Amino acid sequence: MFKLVSFKKTENYQYIVPQPAYGYAFPRYNEAMKEMQFQVKIHAPRERVWSTLWQDETFRQWAGMIDPGTYMKGELKEGNEIQFISAENGYGVSSLVKELKQNEFLLLKHRADTQDSGQQKREDEWTGGSERYTLSEDNDVTTLTLMCDIPLRMEEYFIEAYPKALDKIKELSEKK
Repeated sequence: MFKLVSFKKTENYQYIVPQPAYGYAFPRYNEAMKEMQFQVKIHAPRERVWSTLWQDETFRQWAGMIDPGTYMKGELKEGNEIQFISAENGYGVSSLVKELKQNEFLLLKHRADTQDSGQQKREDEWTGGSERYTLSEDNDVTTLTLMCDIPLRMEEYFIEAYPKALDKIKELSEKK
């Protein structure tokens, strides 16, 4: 199961003060965001977890737990811009691949909200936010840590949606 390791304290969640991954701390462009951190332990090598995260077929499965039909456009390569688009409503976000260390770390900086399958800009709700995926391995157990900035108005939704996505990543990684 997932563990939410920051954001709010309840009997199921542990609150910690988030530390920036790899020393990165970015000022938020959009102050109406909140940083959330989730963590899950997966009984699979980190190369397999990484593959599950970013191969098109499995990406669509876990990202679809957050927003059905979500897909990624572009090449996941440091310095490239990629887009995450919802097939259901055509909304998405364009992100810069700020740092990528294969099988270990990915830092995305959200540049612009989009609509019409990424063809047109819209409001700046996600602009300036970031997502960080960190994988560490110990004895064939990979710890996946996801830190992300989310719009405040979507806080409750993501408290429910991200754990479902992490459970899906775990399921897909462990069954390969």
